Amino acid sequence: MGEKIKHEPGMFCWVELATKDGPAAKKFYTSLFDWRVNELPVGDGTTYSMLEKNDKEAGALYELTPLQKGTPPHWNSYIRVANADAAAAKAKELGGRIVTEPFDVMDQGRMANIQDPTGATFAVWEPKKHTGAEVVNEPGAFCWNELYTTDPKKAGDFYSRLFDWTRETMPLPTGQEYTIFKKGDSQAAGMMELPAEWKVSPHWLVYFAVDDSDRTVSKASGMGATVMVPPTDIPNVGRFAILNDPQGADFAVIRMEPRT
Repeated sequence: MGEKIKHEPGMFCWVELATKDGPAAKKFYTSLFDWRVNELPVGDGTTYSMLEKNDKEAGALYELTPLQKGTPPHWNSYIRVANADAAAAKAKELGGRIVTEPFDVMDQGRMANIQDPTGATFAVWEPKKHTGAEVVNEPGAFCWNELYTTDPKKAGDFYSRLFDWTRETMPLPTGQEYTIFKKGDSQAAGMMELPAEWKVSPHWLVYFAVDDSDRTVSKASGMGATVMVPPTDIPNVGRFAILNDPQGADFAVIRMEPRT
């Protein structure tokens, strides 16, 4: 397996899909990203499906339970923290809502689900045995997390104070601003104002790296996905697209430009 990736506090470390049809989701994503599924029993006859790329954990998925009726399929984004309880308490002080109070995930880690002041949800992860994804920033693995929010100022203040992120802004061709969150010298995430015409709630969007965005979009749409944003070039960054999987969860793919 080689040396494990070290996810620093304040950086995204894990992604997982909450879906309404586990078998169908596994078929879709394993075909799209060449993933293998490793089923882990978690009690009550249910499993947590680890998604592996070349025998390395890239993410996971689980099926929404009847008690979660009404929760739409979605990708969860986890941010590494030193202490989940402290992070949840600070989030609440800053105007966030604790969706799930901190709890232990067996011997793997401790987590909490949080909603920011504009309505986007995310998780914090205090690692124990499970430190996070074993493969990132390469085809078939997540490479970026992007916040779409109705209030970039309010959201930016919240995350900057919670995770000690700094912000850099840049203009977009649309006239909007794009914000890069940084943890020290490392880019942690992106943020932009939610386009009104999208008619969706604030959320974190997960990006997966691919070798060819056009080919990936074509394959995904052929398996029942909806193309929300067609393959589009971002100068000096890459070619991306946003998709909605057959069960209704949004995600993005991007072919990154080689770094010089």
